[in-house]
Amino acid sequence: MRERIIVALDVENEHEALALADQLRDYAGAFKVGLQLYGRAGPQIVRSLTEDGHKVFLDLKFHDIPNTVGRAAEAAVDTGAFMINFHAAGGRRMLEAAVKAAGNRAKLLNRPAPLLIGVTVLTSLSGEELLETGLSRTVEEQVAALACLCQEAGLDGVVASAREIPVIRKACGRNFLVVTPGIRPVWAADNDQRRVVTPKEALKLGADYLVVGRPITAAPSPREAAARLLAELAGEI
Repeated sequence: MRERIIVALDVENEHEALALADQLRDYAGAFKVGLQLYGRAGPQIVRSLTEDGHKVFLDLKFHDIPNTVGRAAEAAVDTGAFMINFHAAGGRRMLEAAVKAAGNRAKLLNRPAPLLIGVTVLTSLSGEELLETGLSRTVEEQVAALACLCQEAGLDGVVASAREIPVIRKACGRNFLVVTPGIRPVWAADNDQRRVVTPKEALKLGADYLVVGRPITAAPSPREAAARLLAELAGEI
């Protein structure tokens, strides 16, 4: 079960990140490096984590013109991350450029290509907030449409709330990966997330990976919180 848990290392510097990852080594299958940590520590933090034996989900949500995203995908492959994501709203040509560039770079480096994941609708957004961006689709309709686009472009899966997993499975099948943020154990606060689910609910709905941040990293004892999460998944809580 731990292999399906990705802990978000939303901390201030490389020292904190490496210490936290070491502390949680036995409780998580991978660690997420997002904009906050990457902005402080740069690509070296991904290399440092991978050199320490950790798998890294590089969560930078690339969204730009196809050529720029292709070059960014190459740079991301260079870090050794096992998973990289892109905003699906960037469109088909951008996503296809990312797939091609990442695959070619991995082949050149003689290493397995990372999992390429498309971001559908952020879990912090409600349906009303989505309407404010000019989209008339419901959250479920938008997620399903973007998931199909990602699959057609050659990506391995998507990031979405577990609440949308049924529509993704209906549209894209069981072999298309779903990475679910917005995971909140029964004992944790929602914070700024909107479309949240518990870990057990997410797995029951068919999530492949669960991304968990503050319920673990902001706890007085991250190790105890991670152990409690695994106990909840095992039905012991």
